[in-house]
Amino acid sequence: MPSEAEVATVLADQTCVEKLAQLFPSVSPVRIPVRVTTAVTGRRRLQEQTVIEFGTAREVLFSSTLPLEFEDQVRLVNSDGSLDARATVVAVRYHGGGKAVAARFVGEVGNWIIKP
Repeated sequence: MPSEAEVATVLADQTCVEKLAQLFPSVSPVRIPVRVTTAVTGRRRLQEQTVIEFGTAREVLFSSTLPLEFEDQVRLVNSDGSLDARATVVAVRYHGGGKAVAARFVGEVGNWIIKP
């Protein structure tokens, strides 16, 4: 049985995304590299490469440096284009200088790996 200090260390080592994932009871760990693109901000789209760390049948959770907030629209595309989906930000968590984002798919994603 781990000591209180060991439990505290494990909890401190949890990433911001892991902490956000605790709010989604049916979440599964995945590791899917994607490009996240925002809707047009001013005259340009913002984008970054990140990794979907957790998912459900309808949501994805990832870390981000983009200025994303609740109800923002994003597009998620993997390297071979087999995942190309639009999603709406449903949660943002800040922790230890990082930011985790949960986004819900807009509509059906036919080839998503997690099925309801």
